[in-house]
Amino acid sequence: MHFLNLSGDIAARMNLITVFLRNNMAYLDPGSGSYLLQLLIAGLLGSLFVIRASWDRIKTFFRRLFSRRDDDSSDEE
Repeated sequence: MHFLNLSGDIAARMNLITVFLRNNMAYLDPGSGSYLLQLLIAGLLGSLFVIRASWDRIKTFFRRLFSRRDDDSSDEE
């Protein structure tokens, strides 16, 4: 856990240094843009796959969550 905290701290500092430097010589070619688009699409499709694969668990969770509230309200009457 300590390693993850340290690596996140280093990454945050590097980002701050990069953002606040005045003479950034950054270059984004079309390959970089298409790679970022590919990452975005892959993340979206991956998240949809995870939701689809665990849909039964998600439905069961919400059914139990709302059925408890319905059962609790009927017990009070």
